[in-house]
Amino acid sequence: MMRTLSNVLSLMRAPLAFLFLFDNEYMRALSILLAMCTDSIDGYLARRSKTTSKLGAILDPTMDKFFVYFVLTIFFLEKQISLAAALIVVSRDFCLFFFGLYLLYAKRWKSYVFHAIRWGKVATALQFCVLFGLAFHYAFPWYVYGFFLLFSLLAFIELFQTKSSFSSSTSLPT
Repeated sequence: MMRTLSNVLSLMRAPLAFLFLFDNEYMRALSILLAMCTDSIDGYLARRSKTTSKLGAILDPTMDKFFVYFVLTIFFLEKQISLAAALIVVSRDFCLFFFGLYLLYAKRWKSYVFHAIRWGKVATALQFCVLFGLAFHYAFPWYVYGFFLLFSLLAFIELFQTKSSFSSSTSLPT
């Protein structure tokens, strides 16, 4: 495993998620803030120190998803969020899954250059904001969840519109 500061920051999101096993809203809020910080700076540090790697490109979004899914599960079990709302919060991942199926079906998987997309980043930021609010037992109005559906649709469209994403070489995002 490539031990770089950016990869260590990505990996930190797993233990931060486990802090949600403690029913303390301030500890949970701190956990979310630290997860947001590590998510914001890990990629920047990797690019700046020229330590980007395929491992880091996989590790960063995987740890984001682990953190969000783990925390949403805790909130669901505590009845702070409904199953429908939790699924809407991760609706972008369903779009990514269907885009991946398209790439496989169209035999374009190997030629696709994986990269972060603008609307995916916006959806991730909104996920962290909603988790922060839920840590303090805030009940979000329905339209906040509607934004997740909108951002998911925009991310799906963005994936198809990025013509430069298809090349003759296979690479992962940095």
